[in-house]
Amino acid sequence: MRIIAGRRRGMKLISPKGDVSRPILDRVKGSLFSVLYQYDLPEGAMVADLFAGVGSLGLEAVSRGAQFVTFVERDAKVRATLIKNIEK
Repeated sequence: MRIIAGRRRGMKLISPKGDVSRPILDRVKGSLFSVLYQYDLPEGAMVADLFAGVGSLGLEAVSRGAQFVTFVERDAKVRATLIKNIEK
């Protein structure tokens, strides 16, 4: 798992062991942001990454210019990994 575009392009993200988190595929992220760019997003946007997992979507948004991201993750083990990725 990695950041696919923006300032942090290529940055690898830490993933928890096992199947406690199902990350979004790079091609799905790419498609989503392709649509968002048509609306001049995420530049300067405030983003909510609900069911954040390891933060792949929210961190991608920050890399592409989002101003602020709120991450929401219920699982404590996955949240610990999320925090490590944010710090990275």
